[in-house]
Amino acid sequence: MKTNAVGGRKAIALSIACALMLPLAAHAQSTSTREAQLETRVNQLEQQLAELKAMIQEQKAATAQATATAQAAQTQAQQTQTRVDTVAATPASSSKPVFSSSPGVSVALHGFINATAFSQSKNYTYGNGQNAQYPIPGNTGAVNNSLSGVDVRNTRFWLDFSGAKFAGDWTGGGRIEMDFFGGFNGTGAYAQQQPINRLRQAYMDLTNAETGSTVRIGQQWDLLFPLETTPTSLSHVAFPLGYGTGIIGWRFPGVVWMQDLNHGSDGPKWRLDLGAFEGSWNGPGLTTNYLTAGNAGFKPQIEARLGVRDKTWMVFAAAHYSKVDLHGVDGETVTPIESNIKSTAYEVGGMWSPGQWVFKGLVYTGTAIGQLFGDLSQFGDIKDKGGYLQAGYKFTPNWSAYAFYSQSKPDSDDVVRWLNRGSTGLLKNRQAALSLQYSAGAYDFSVEWIHANLTSTTNGINRSKTSGNEFTLNGNYKF
Repeated sequence: MKTNAVGGRKAIALSIACALMLPLAAHAQSTSTREAQLETRVNQLEQQLAELKAMIQEQKAATAQATATAQAAQTQAQQTQTRVDTVAATPASSSKPVFSSSPGVSVALHGFINATAFSQSKNYTYGNGQNAQYPIPGNTGAVNNSLSGVDVRNTRFWLDFSGAKFAGDWTGGGRIEMDFFGGFNGTGAYAQQQPINRLRQAYMDLTNAETGSTVRIGQQWDLLFPLETTPTSLSHVAFPLGYGTGIIGWRFPGVVWMQDLNHGSDGPKWRLDLGAFEGSWNGPGLTTNYLTAGNAGFKPQIEARLGVRDKTWMVFAAAHYSKVDLHGVDGETVTPIESNIKSTAYEVGGMWSPGQWVFKGLVYTGTAIGQLFGDLSQFGDIKDKGGYLQAGYKFTPNWSAYAFYSQSKPDSDDVVRWLNRGSTGLLKNRQAALSLQYSAGAYDFSVEWIHANLTSTTNGINRSKTSGNEFTLNGNYKF
């Protein structure tokens, strides 16, 4: 009985324990299920987050590609517009496609074809036809010295290079320019119809558009030559009206720094140019092998030019200095009168175009500037002063007329002192010209009359005057 009672109590206790454990087991099972559900949900959220990140990356890539495409399209549009503007700025008949010489470098061919039918009453210095400037002294014949012909040597072409990369904000470019004043192909019966080409300019440019700076290296016009205000003429282009008679300057190898002084501002534009050029003189020694007095030692020609321009006008002032050793490169030449010469020049000029009018001109004074086509191309310590003025009026969009006058007057005492030592006895020259011009598109035609009156001496005592006339019919086609 006692054993049964004990067993019954154990059974009752076990039953009670099982009854108490059932809720705990159920609770544990419920908790495990919820944890599994939560884990599944977390996995789902992580997967969705990964998919969302992938979608965002795809959207970013698509946006970047769209932006790049838009920028490329904008760049292409700008380049196209630039080409359109360039073409629109030139006559339709002179538009030529730009080609490339290397990746990123554009090359453009430009120039003009020029022809002059002329009749002269005298033989002229420098040559006849398109480079006649003033008559040869003593050439006084009225009939025997007259001549006529057709001259095409003004014809010119050049290649402009642009787009080369240098460093930072600096880009590169340059020009090669040629005409046909290099002489004639020999002296035979057919040489006159075979002019030889001549290198005019060959330079490279380094330009910084951010600062308005340009460095030009190579053969170029010096800073005294009025490149932007040369007189208008269709017969005298390579040798302008008044060249050596009121207009001075020449092309030399050298380096020029061109700096915009108020870069990016409104109003008149100021620019300062500083240049150093190869020395030059007419002997002693070879003028074609760097053996002249101008090449003796390292004595470059130093020049400066300050200019300002606005919409209808521009003015400039320029100065020149160099030193010449007349002993020559070998140092053994017996010097005439002086052993060293200082070459100096000062010049002011400009242009004004009010309405239908246009006015151009300059004045200069200098000493020992034969190498710059001053002193009437005489070489010595000779003072000189001169200048030119041209007035033009445009009657219609096609018709215009021009009147021109220039003068060069070397100091008479200096000319006589250096006579036969570099001086040829030229005392004064005056040049006058009238022209009527018709222009349409890329074509220009004109009739011109040029008169020169030269005063000279052969011994320092006598005086003689030689005058000459040149009549020309001219045609020009720009491309």
